[in-house]
Amino acid sequence: MKTWREECAVVGVWNQNEAARLAYLGLFAMQHRGQESAGVVSLYENEHIHHKGLGLVEDVFSEGDLVRLKGKAAIGHARYSTTGQNLLTNAQPLTAQLYNGPVAIAHNGNIVNADELRTKLKIEGSIFQGTNDTEILLHLLAKNPSSDLIEALKESVNQLDGAFSFVVMSHNKLVAIRDSYGFRPLVLGKKLNEEKTYTYVLASETCALDLLGAQYVREIEPGEIFWLDDTGEHSIYFASTRSRQARCIFEHVYFARPDSVVFGQSVYESRKNFGKVLALENQVEADIVVPVPDSGVPAAIGYSSQSGIPFELGIIRNHYVGRTFIQPHQSIRSFGVKIKLNPQSAILTGKRVIVIDDSLVRGTTSKKIIGLVRAAGAKEVHMRIAAPPTIGPCFYGVDTPIKSQLIASHQSIEEIKKFIDADSLAYLSMEGLMYAMKATKKNFCAACFDGDYPTPLYNHKLN
Repeated sequence: MKTWREECAVVGVWNQNEAARLAYLGLFAMQHRGQESAGVVSLYENEHIHHKGLGLVEDVFSEGDLVRLKGKAAIGHARYSTTGQNLLTNAQPLTAQLYNGPVAIAHNGNIVNADELRTKLKIEGSIFQGTNDTEILLHLLAKNPSSDLIEALKESVNQLDGAFSFVVMSHNKLVAIRDSYGFRPLVLGKKLNEEKTYTYVLASETCALDLLGAQYVREIEPGEIFWLDDTGEHSIYFASTRSRQARCIFEHVYFARPDSVVFGQSVYESRKNFGKVLALENQVEADIVVPVPDSGVPAAIGYSSQSGIPFELGIIRNHYVGRTFIQPHQSIRSFGVKIKLNPQSAILTGKRVIVIDDSLVRGTTSKKIIGLVRAAGAKEVHMRIAAPPTIGPCFYGVDTPIKSQLIASHQSIEEIKKFIDADSLAYLSMEGLMYAMKATKKNFCAACFDGDYPTPLYNHKLN
């Protein structure tokens, strides 16, 4: 339904006989972050065994694949192509045999100076296999003269600008790296295994730790290189702490699973708070509060709690429809939204309805949803968005429409209200968003809402 597209998920497992299987399960928990490709690389007798493919995690891996992926360490990746086409050559983890041995890399984020670096590397003789920005790190490592992987990583990532949470595996190390702005989440967990030693898990979200039975330890800090080897845990910083952090606010608005803790805060509680503040800022008389499932549910609960207006599941989502389905013939194209969402006439008929959604991007989906609610008998439909108006694209790992396709970038709230055919329309304010997060603007990147990009955009264009 959304035109926001997911980012990526990374996972790493160290000191576990079933490392690849745990990495697979971790990706399964984070499938919402990427559905185009998946892969796992395991470490066995100082060599890498890898398997990856296009599609969902459950479609890419068979039991035979998991049995073949031997070893006590593994990294995994589920991808949405924010940079590069959806080709098998772009599927991750990326692997290479470098002078000092095998290296595998999984990446969540987007390197904004990738084109400049790629051009420079090509001039110097590098041959690229794919079109993604992650491959740049492999080439920088290959050219680095240091025999110390950590030193080579430190020098290489200092040439990158933008968003990156990397998980890197060599023949004897598992490494986690997070950019100095802290755009994308990356967490560390551990569990006591049968040998009374610890299994370590790195993941994009804590929901993966929950599934694997790992206890949350901490975030990998912005600017940190953390690694595990046979001697234990180690950590250095490749960059000094920035005065401004740029944690992606949209992780809490839409992307992360609601049962995850992201940037130290419960996503579910954040979304409930968005709804509560939205109700304080934008009162309207109504009979029921109805979420657009599933992402609008926590905010609708918060709105209902604050306003005292009853919460109802007035729209039911068909969970057996994937991201894409065969489009009907043009003559029955109107079935598109109804395949995924079905309004309940028994609940909506004759009611003044507040519809809560997490975002409004192009406006076309909201227009269709309001049409369905009206057709189901609603007397009034008031649209409430639990985030500020989206006015700009993201260049840090979220595949968003260009500025000209974002309706709020060139139309007023009144014009959008008329377009989507709502009786009223209101958004959560920027101040309300930060208040609900108990945060200040210097802690987060909200460029999609306010146009304040924390890095240079290089050759990236807004339109």
